[in-house]
Amino acid sequence: MKKRTLLVALCYLIIAVLAGAGTVDAQATPRIQFEKYSLPNGLEVILHEDHSTPIVAVDTWYHVGSGDEQLGRTGFAHLFEHIMFMGSQNVPVGAFDQMLEAAGANNNGSTTEDRTNYYETRPSNALQLALWLDADRMGFLLPTMDLPKVNLQRDVVKNERRQRVDNQPYGRADETILAALYPKSHPYSWPVIGSMTDLSAASLADVQNFFKTYYAPNNATLTIAGDFDPAIVKKMVAQYFGSIPRGPQVKRRTTVPAVVIPRDTFLVLEDKVQLPRLFYTWHSVKGFSTDDAALDILAQVLAGDKNSRLYKKLVYELQIAQNVSAFQDGSRLDGKFQVDVTPKPGQKVADIDRIVQTEIGNLISNGVMPRELQRAQNVYKASFLNRLASVLGKAEVLNSYNYFVGNPDFVQQDAARYERVTAADVQRVAKTYLGRPKIVLTVVPEGKKEMMLTASGGDR
Repeated sequence: MKKRTLLVALCYLIIAVLAGAGTVDAQATPRIQFEKYSLPNGLEVILHEDHSTPIVAVDTWYHVGSGDEQLGRTGFAHLFEHIMFMGSQNVPVGAFDQMLEAAGANNNGSTTEDRTNYYETRPSNALQLALWLDADRMGFLLPTMDLPKVNLQRDVVKNERRQRVDNQPYGRADETILAALYPKSHPYSWPVIGSMTDLSAASLADVQNFFKTYYAPNNATLTIAGDFDPAIVKKMVAQYFGSIPRGPQVKRRTTVPAVVIPRDTFLVLEDKVQLPRLFYTWHSVKGFSTDDAALDILAQVLAGDKNSRLYKKLVYELQIAQNVSAFQDGSRLDGKFQVDVTPKPGQKVADIDRIVQTEIGNLISNGVMPRELQRAQNVYKASFLNRLASVLGKAEVLNSYNYFVGNPDFVQQDAARYERVTAADVQRVAKTYLGRPKIVLTVVPEGKKEMMLTASGGDR
C-alpha cells in the first residue's frame, strides 16, 4: 500500500473537523487548468502544467472496455491490457518496462466495463521516452502480434482469473450477481476479466480485429500532466502520434436492454470460505445521471464507513457482523447499488437480514439526520481533494470527465452535485431504488447450502 501524502492526511482531517459543520462550497474545489486539442488523425490531447515537482504523468485512455465485447468473445479488453506491454515493432519484448524503469519511471494499466487506460509517471526528462513508447504500441503493435504472444498473455490472464476470481474467497460473487441482475444481452452481464471458455476460444484473428477496431488514435485520449513545456510537448506529440493512421469509426452502444427484476431473487453460491456473506444488489442508474450523487450519499450513510448506520448497528452495537459495506456503481451505460455483509462466526444470515431490512426501512420512512448528510458530503469533498493530490491523479480526473461527460473541466460541477444533495433526495432515492425487488446472493461454505438466506427470511 502506498504511503499517504500530507494532502491525503489533510483530507481526513477535513472530514473530522467538518463533521458537524455545513459542507464546503464547490468553489473551494480547485479547477484544473488544461488545454485540449485534437490531431488530424482524431487523437484527443489534454495538457495540464504543474511545475511544483519535476514529475510528469502520461495517461492514455482507450474508449473500449468489456462492455464493448460480444457474448462468447469476452475478456478481450482486459487481455489487451496485458498484450500492450509485450513490445511492438520498435520495442522488443520486455524492453517497454526495462526502458521506463531505467529512467526512474513506473507504469501500469487497468480495465473496466467502459474504458482501458495505460499510464506512466516519470521524471520530467523522461517524457520523450514515454511518448515514443506509447506511440509505438498504439501504431505498431499489430505487426508483432503473433499467436505465441497472444497465448502467453492468454495464460497470464487465465492465471489472474484463478487468483482473483476462481480461487479467491467470494471471488465468483460478482459475476454471479451480474448474470442475475442484467439480461444476457446486456453488455454488463459478464465480468471484465472474461470467462475461461471465451479466453480459450479466442483466435489470433479475433484478437487482431479487436485491436484494429478499438486501439486507434481516433478512439483514444492522451493526457499529459506535470512539469513540461507545452510548446515542446506539442511537437513531440505530433512527431510520435501524428503519423499513426486513423482507425475505423467506432459505433459504441448508447442504450442497453431494460433491467426487470419482477420479485426478490435469492441465490446461493458455494465457495471455499469459512463464513457466509450476504450480497444485496439493486438496479440503479448510470454515472452522472440525476440520482447518481444522491445514491452515493445514501451508500455512505448506510454502510460507507465506521460511522454509518449498518456498521454501527451490526459491528459495534450488536457485534454480529465482521464488516459491512455499500456502494453505488454508476457506469457509462447503467448502474447498480450494492450492500455486502459478512456475519461473525456462529451468526445466522437471517438475523443479519432483519437488521439490514430494518435500517433500510428506517431510511425510507424517516430519512437521514442533518449530521449524517453533512458527514457524507464532507467525505466526498475530501475525496475530490485526494484525487487532485498528484499529477497522475489530475491526469485521471481530466481523462475521466472528458470521457464520461465530454468536458475535462467538470471537477467543480461534480463537487457541486454532492453539495446539492438534500436529505429529501436521499430519502427519495432510498425509497425509489432500495424499495424495488433485488438480487440477494448468499455465498456459503461448500456443502452448507442450508445457510443461505431464503425468501421466507430464514436460513434453510
